[in-house]
Amino acid sequence: MVVEGAPDIFPINFAVDHGTVVFRSAAGTKLAAALGDIPVAFEVDGYDDGLGRAWSVVLKGAASQLGSIEDVLDSETLELFPWQSGEKNHFVRIEPTETTGRRFRISDAARRQVPSAQPQDLPE
Repeated sequence: MVVEGAPDIFPINFAVDHGTVVFRSAAGTKLAAALGDIPVAFEVDGYDDGLGRAWSVVLKGAASQLGSIEDVLDSETLELFPWQSGEKNHFVRIEPTETTGRRFRISDAARRQVPSAQPQDLPE
């Protein structure tokens, strides 16, 4: 998203719904930026260590708040549960106008064993 003229990134939990991405948010900077006039970008990555494969998908498009009662009720069937406490009562849908992605094999060099970060080592 763009916040005060600069790109910014926000962590979200999301669900894919009929070719769109839906996420929940509290009121604030993220919601205001998403619902502004500037399109948003969304990226998700994943990997399957057992298969040695990874993937990345990027979509760009417009975000809008679910407004009709039917849309909000339908969104309740999505597995969108806030990871933190607080009210996250705004449901936002990103309608992609452009979607790109790729799949690739994880190189042996990237699969070396590295100690994982402990929760106390991560910034809040």
